[in-house]
Amino acid sequence: MQPPVAARRPVSAEHHGQTRADDYAWLADKDDPEVIAYLEAENAYTEARTAHLADLRQAVFEEIKARTQETDLSVPTRNNGYWYYARSFEGKEYGASCRVPVRDETDWTPPAPAEDLGPDQPALPGEELLLDLNQLAEGHDFFALGGSSVSPDGHLLAYGTDTTGDERFTVRVKDLRTGDLLTDELTQVAGGVTWSRDGEELYYATLDDSWRPDRIWRHRLGDVQSDDELIFAEPDARFWVGVGRSRSKRFLMVAAGSKTTTEYRFLDFDAPERGLQLFCERQEGVEYSLEHAILAGEDVFLVLHNATGPDFEISTAPITLTASNAWRPLVAHDPEVRLESVDAFVGHLVVHQRSNGLTQLRILELGEEGVADDYLVEFDQEVYTVGAGGNPAFDQPTVRLGYVSLAVPSSVYDYDVRSRRLQLLRRTPVLGGYDPADYEEHRLWATAEDGERVPISVVARKGLPAEGPLPLLLYGYGAYEHSLDPYFAVARLSLLDRGAAFALAHVRGGGELGRRWYDDGKLAAKQNSFSDFVACARHLIDSGWTTPDRMVAEGASAGGLLVGAVANQAPELFAGIVADVPFVDALTSMLDASLPLTVTEYDEWGNPEADPEAYRTIRAYAPYDNVAAIDYPPILAEASLNDTRVLFTEPAKWVAKLRATAVGRRDFLLRTEMAAGHGGVSGRYQAWRDRAFALAWMLDRMGLAS
Repeated sequence: MQPPVAARRPVSAEHHGQTRADDYAWLADKDDPEVIAYLEAENAYTEARTAHLADLRQAVFEEIKARTQETDLSVPTRNNGYWYYARSFEGKEYGASCRVPVRDETDWTPPAPAEDLGPDQPALPGEELLLDLNQLAEGHDFFALGGSSVSPDGHLLAYGTDTTGDERFTVRVKDLRTGDLLTDELTQVAGGVTWSRDGEELYYATLDDSWRPDRIWRHRLGDVQSDDELIFAEPDARFWVGVGRSRSKRFLMVAAGSKTTTEYRFLDFDAPERGLQLFCERQEGVEYSLEHAILAGEDVFLVLHNATGPDFEISTAPITLTASNAWRPLVAHDPEVRLESVDAFVGHLVVHQRSNGLTQLRILELGEEGVADDYLVEFDQEVYTVGAGGNPAFDQPTVRLGYVSLAVPSSVYDYDVRSRRLQLLRRTPVLGGYDPADYEEHRLWATAEDGERVPISVVARKGLPAEGPLPLLLYGYGAYEHSLDPYFAVARLSLLDRGAAFALAHVRGGGELGRRWYDDGKLAAKQNSFSDFVACARHLIDSGWTTPDRMVAEGASAGGLLVGAVANQAPELFAGIVADVPFVDALTSMLDASLPLTVTEYDEWGNPEADPEAYRTIRAYAPYDNVAAIDYPPILAEASLNDTRVLFTEPAKWVAKLRATAVGRRDFLLRTEMAAGHGGVSGRYQAWRDRAFALAWMLDRMGLAS
């Protein structure tokens, strides 16, 4: 079967004295029947070219399914007199959200289900079904829950749904006493909503035409959306807005933020007549966030900020308009420790931080005079990820935290602050006799071309690395200060148990080694991300972990940009490349201010329309612009038609240009989900099948398909 051939219809534009031709710009119109026909032809070609992997795909899917406890529930989280939890059911694509009443106000130990839990029985005595996502998803090819929030009195549930994948949510309100929906309906919402303290109002953000949350509204229950009150609008197109409520429930917080600058406003529910108040006027380059705390009997805002150093400091400030030079340090800036967030409770503070590339959880115990003690929650693993979550109650005495590594499945603990006792509540079951001790994890360090040491996290079956080079999947991201911390994945076992290794390249542009790690991998320094990934690949080859004919590279979204650029710069290092919803036509996107995200991304990539240097920088690395007449490794590109973050046209154009330009093998596949968004298909079985497709292709490239 011959691959589809996209027609060349050149469109030229001049920027900063340079002419740029684009032969495939016409592929941008998803309403054009010719474009849809082309994408469907590509899908048919990909299916035909991978038909020999059908049995392997099915085997991998069955392995994922067999290792997963399909009827399951999360560890319940306590809030406002109930234990809340999520359920999943064997044979069903989606789950459900449920709750049971708290029976003992003094007992913070979450209730546990019976060991032989069945799909058709309550998980816990007195179970109340809040939302059945399978029912909500009926009749839709795609379904996503944007967020759900129960009213303070526990009677109403507001939730948002998306049935196309474009991440524009419709919010409805359900009366949990009757099961009926109220007449309220809010559209074009960015995710979920926030309740007022009295439960009479909802606050929410809406999206503009470029998919930017730019306005915050107040909705009174029973009103129509057209009557809602606009309480804040952000005119600067670089800034997003968001709304939430403090854990203490006293304050509504409205944040406006760009990639480099933030500004907060707050509404004090103790004094609502004062309206929305500015905390600190935005200062270019100063990022901060607010958390309400009570220290030594005094109400204060905790301010996590970078006004005194790039790796942030935690300060205190009064509940009023306060200039940054009046913030008082509580946890001083330390260039060796990146402070990432702080959560306040009645008796303690929880700080998320990272040092030397690893996440840490820090506890500050509170006493009558303020902070009484300051220490880390310790773990023994060499490479791991830890973080707190599911802690909604201001007065709770425990800290719910999650722990995971490349070999240890996601584990949920409760940490009792007073006794300093760490209790394992649940480790995600992996069926079939899985034992983390059968695998070995390592932290390696590669040396980049400028001398920088780049960390790599690796996992493989125990004993295999000593036997010689292994097939290996090298995964990377490297953007937005997003740290690619070690994580566990059931699907990955289908690689590891066939003798492959898996590695994470912690390249610059991420946040693994602090703010400088991010700054050294964006804007004019973006090439460092690509050079780091190449250095990691070469280190894995030179140190005997793998060989170029058995190493596959993978990246998604901005990680797709990473592997796309590396395909141009070092194609000889890889046996294959998987690019999922890849940002490969970066220059076209960043030149079009009308597209979603473009203007808000200027601080990440640069503004090539206004800045000649930014134009030259992006053009020098953008994968689409640098496709050349070279022998590329086989490439599998995956796209989603309704993706609002990385438009489907980017991988479509990229594959078309690769086919027309490359020499040698010219083995390029494009697979487009026709009813999905940036996160891919919805429904877990569909997602497993999608992952099985990619894994089978990788195993084939590694020589492990038989």
